[in-house]
Amino acid sequence: MHIWTASPVQAISKEESTLQRFALRGSVAVLATAFVAVCAHIALPLPFSPVPLTLQTFAVLLIGLTFGPAMGGATLALYLAEGVCGLPVFAPTGLGGLAQLMGPTGGYLLSYPLAAACAGYVALKLAALMPRMGANILGGVCAIAITLAMGASWLAVETHASIAHVAMMAVVPFLPGEAIKILAAAGIASAWLRLRKQNA
Repeated sequence: MHIWTASPVQAISKEESTLQRFALRGSVAVLATAFVAVCAHIALPLPFSPVPLTLQTFAVLLIGLTFGPAMGGATLALYLAEGVCGLPVFAPTGLGGLAQLMGPTGGYLLSYPLAAACAGYVALKLAALMPRMGANILGGVCAIAITLAMGASWLAVETHASIAHVAMMAVVPFLPGEAIKILAAAGIASAWLRLRKQNA
């Protein structure tokens, strides 16, 4: 009986293909972190809260919904690593670098890898049960819930403020904007995935 084995040329070709895919994903992830950084710099300080209004969570949602849970989470982890290394990727209202992670907005920032992974995971699991737009919306809702919960909890520890006060500083003012971001990210991700299927 003949047992087929890959030739050295085929093995090398397969390794090159794997390396090319890895390099391509790495390049896409770096570009995605640049997109998050641009969204972070679109910031509006609020007089009643140390947390500014930014488009960061929109970028987090879009990356999670389009990249999927593994690559989405890894991309946002890379974003945090870039910030800790001193690159100007965080919102300009903070101190930058590791100090920004330790500051009042640290909980929001640290939630981003988990939020992106959650958005992608929930959307992927629900896509078999409902239209992709609905699955993306629910994935976005779960992700934003994680971000607001972690952000508010961190801020409560930082400020020693009451739950009601923290909610008014870190949750309630952001809900209308987050709802719009969820719808926008879900719509763009749905259109993108539909386009990919058509061109596959």
